[in-house]
Amino acid sequence: MWLSNFEIVLQDRVIERGAVRIEDGLIADISERPVEEAEIDGRGQLLLPGFVDMHGDMIEKDVEPRVNVRMPIELGVYDLDKKLAACGVTTAYAAVAFTPATYGHLRSVEHTRAMIETLASMRDELLIDHRIHGRFEVTFLPALKEAKALIDADALHLISLMDHTPGQGQYRDIELHIANTAKVKKISETQAAELVKQRMAARSEHGDSMDIINGLAELARQSDVVLASHDDDTIEKVVLLHSLGAAISEFPINVAAAAEAKRLGLATAMGAPNALRGLSYSGNLSAREAYEAGVLDILASDYHPSAILPAVVALAEIGEGGLAASVALASANPAKALGLHDRGSIAKGMRADLVIAERGRVPRLRSTIRGGRTVWSDGSIKSLSGA
Repeated sequence: MWLSNFEIVLQDRVIERGAVRIEDGLIADISERPVEEAEIDGRGQLLLPGFVDMHGDMIEKDVEPRVNVRMPIELGVYDLDKKLAACGVTTAYAAVAFTPATYGHLRSVEHTRAMIETLASMRDELLIDHRIHGRFEVTFLPALKEAKALIDADALHLISLMDHTPGQGQYRDIELHIANTAKVKKISETQAAELVKQRMAARSEHGDSMDIINGLAELARQSDVVLASHDDDTIEKVVLLHSLGAAISEFPINVAAAAEAKRLGLATAMGAPNALRGLSYSGNLSAREAYEAGVLDILASDYHPSAILPAVVALAEIGEGGLAASVALASANPAKALGLHDRGSIAKGMRADLVIAERGRVPRLRSTIRGGRTVWSDGSIKSLSGA
């Protein structure tokens, strides 16, 4: 079928009024002008490649929406699937955490393993393509065993190495971290300070974490699984992770770390909510600042997938490459970094993973197409044939 009369965002430019033909789930042709035999008339709306989301934290909250309120994992997966489809995400990496038990029940090893197994068993019946992003805290002693088991089961597609110890990385600003902990946990700052102190002491008890870091990096290399660093705050840390084979630096803390990652050939990733708001909730590098500095490659949903569309539209206003360059942050760039060469752009032979949207007062999703099939629509996109 033909989708015609759209503003089509290609990887390097925008067609003001064109058409795309879909055949057997692939993009078969692209026209620089509208075609008469179209089944869908876009009325000038945007046609974008489907978003490839490499880091979304939502599955844990969809399964346990309140503390100690556990929903069936299958229900949480279905809810997340619908949410992502409605936000234009056609390929999603569920970021599930493997951390020491002190981090709470929500991220217990057993619960995390159960979520992964359930999601893997449901992949064929879901609206979009779901994959697993294993986030391994470098103080998590069974990390190698858990990662290998997942790889053997073909249930691990991305590994990131995390260290959330206060005083470095995401929580370099300890005072801000204490204040945020107090707000989240609804306790006094004195109590929060004691919790942070305990976290720092527990980290020192683990000693050198390089055995875990080196082991996971080697496992990723052997298994052809993409490796990412996390919360890089120094040039030295970026250099180390690059030497271990990391391909992505997600959520660099400052411009210096992001610039070094770019220099070494790592793709830099930041959150769409950060880009939309213009600031990091933890007081670190602004995604807008990173984009203006030319050191941002990928936008991920992080914790709020509906932020992706308005974020790429907002960044188009401040970047030299316009909409083509900003949309690539959520499509072509992550697809390339993750080794997904069959998707991420509107081009002949690529998967027909597409998003129909309108700019409006707030950019708005109208329909999501995966593999040539509409998987979500708000009802505003009508077939001219009436089908």
